[in-house]
Amino acid sequence: MEDKRNEQRRQWWQRNGGKHEKKPSMTRRKAGHDYYGHCVYMITVVVAGRREVLGTLCPPDANHREPWVRATALGEAVKRYWHEIPSHHPHVQLFRSQLMPDHFHGILHVTKKTEVHLSNIVKAFKQMCNIAASKMDIATPLWESDYHDLILSSRDQLSHMMSYVHDNPRRLWVKRNHSDFFRVRKTVEAGGQQVEALGNVFLLECPLIAAVQCSRKLSQKQIQERVEHFLALARRGVVLVSPAISPGEKKVIKAAQEAHCKVIKVGSIN
Repeated sequence: MEDKRNEQRRQWWQRNGGKHEKKPSMTRRKAGHDYYGHCVYMITVVVAGRREVLGTLCPPDANHREPWVRATALGEAVKRYWHEIPSHHPHVQLFRSQLMPDHFHGILHVTKKTEVHLSNIVKAFKQMCNIAASKMDIATPLWESDYHDLILSSRDQLSHMMSYVHDNPRRLWVKRNHSDFFRVRKTVEAGGQQVEALGNVFLLECPLIAAVQCSRKLSQKQIQERVEHFLALARRGVVLVSPAISPGEKKVIKAAQEAHCKVIKVGSIN
């Protein structure tokens, strides 16, 4: 009798279990969101098998202050087809985009209600890239199935999106050339104490350090003044240190990070 029940449960799961499976992030759309409506998205498409066929990561040089990606012929085609989207869909406005060796980020703005689902726009873009890859004798499908979209939820988030996309080459270069920055160090000396640290521990040795402390009672005007004050210090090479707990502290540290200044955040690694 128990075996029969188990078999029935197994058969039920085969029929219905898939309806409740958690989808991979690349194929997940937000439930209830209107993908025909006015919205800003950060789109990410990834090359199948993570093949680095779109470009080569290069270090800073005389013409580039930061790490950058030299596009291959296919990478140039990918960028071209992305920038052609508004010519096919006039209701779409493009913001920043970034080609990476094995993936592509692009921020787009659907400016009004439309009859075209976002998925169809991305699908057409990917199909054009597939055609280009095929002509260059590069295995297709070029991309992993579907795509990932990050939906803009507030005006402040747009600047973060733009910064994230722009900063992709630098982050990848740091990850590849300083892999130790991404490992937790159990015994690091800071202020005469042994602490755990994650990231560029050499910042702890910097002679110019400023503690960022902002009372929760500060007004928005006062917070902005603190942001401008600490940002001016950071741009002169001062390392900002803060737990980033109060709204003012969070705003200062966020502004410094977006300006690519040196920051040490104090708190739990976990």
